[in-house]
Amino acid sequence: MDLELMGILLMTVVFPICAVTFWIFGGKWFELRKAEADANVRMTAESAAQYAAKSERLEQRVATLERILTDRSTGLSEEIENLRDKPLN
Repeated sequence: MDLELMGILLMTVVFPICAVTFWIFGGKWFELRKAEADANVRMTAESAAQYAAKSERLEQRVATLERILTDRSTGLSEEIENLRDKPLN
């Protein structure tokens, strides 16, 4: 087989096979990477929402403690006892 015939065979058979193979498997690889990125985005958003909710609860508790500390009423011990009965979350 001469060199020119091998070049034609390579261009007409092998290159298209390689291109189609890359197109099929490369597309699947990119789909997988996109799915992984989407999952990471969802997990990050869920974590951020959990941290925001926890931060909100802590801010509410600090505001309650500030109110108790600055309030000079006689019911201070009663309010503290009521806070002990409340669940943390």
